[in-house]
Amino acid sequence: MPNLAIVTDSCASIPQDLLTRLNIRWVAYYIHRGQEVLRDLVTIQADEFYRWLPLAKELPTTASPGPGDYLRLYEALAQEPGVTEIASIHMTSTGSGACQAARAAREMALERVPELKIEVIDTRAVSLAHGWMVIEAARAALRGERLEAVAARVRAMIPVTHMIHTADTLRYLYMGGRIGRAKRLLGSVLNLKPLIGMEDGVVVALGVARSRAQAYGRMVDAIEQTIAESGRVKVAYVHAAAREEAEKIRAMVEARLDVAESLVAELSPALGVHSGPGTAGVCYFPVTG
Repeated sequence: MPNLAIVTDSCASIPQDLLTRLNIRWVAYYIHRGQEVLRDLVTIQADEFYRWLPLAKELPTTASPGPGDYLRLYEALAQEPGVTEIASIHMTSTGSGACQAARAAREMALERVPELKIEVIDTRAVSLAHGWMVIEAARAALRGERLEAVAARVRAMIPVTHMIHTADTLRYLYMGGRIGRAKRLLGSVLNLKPLIGMEDGVVVALGVARSRAQAYGRMVDAIEQTIAESGRVKVAYVHAAAREEAEKIRAMVEARLDVAESLVAELSPALGVHSGPGTAGVCYFPVTG
């Protein structure tokens, strides 16, 4: 058992096999659907949620875990043999209260277990851009790296880890209040495919394409430009009830670029509330060394 435990939340959307294999601990977001309070990937799974969402008359709302949710996990980890450090890694603080809640939990945990070391990291990212940082941190922890080195590794990834998503509509992003600087795309001509990304933790517009195929081609171009110096890349192909679209992107990327590692992941319902079914895209970072 490593001395360092890795904590994140359900919005990282990391596939279950990786969560298990890398010993990543996570806390569920909340989804409020009418009078129901659901726990992301606990009491509601992606397939059921994405079948229901297009039929919804009113968009559900989401809420980050509270300090108590994180505190319970931190204290449980402190009781595990050998665990002396925790890296708690979360999506952008501009779009979620998770980091703030985790920091509050950290202060409470350290009052109760003062010998425990906890670092809360704001990735300034979402989706598998956030997820990749968690995955790489967990691998480093399993190799025996300690908290300071792993936190530095994650922070070094923040400026070089990117996301590009496209969808048939920005309706969900707009209704959920997460559209950020991509709001200008709302008036685009019908049938154009918006491309969105993230800069310094805020959703931004990357333009529009005339078709999904063109949008996917733009994604490949963007990845190629990003990895010009390193030549290799790790890519997560992400989707919301659109596995076939993610596989199309994968085929285009891997026919043209040197992909060191790839995975396909479905966005958790708490993220899918804001992107909507049919979303597909990439989250990637260059591989050096």
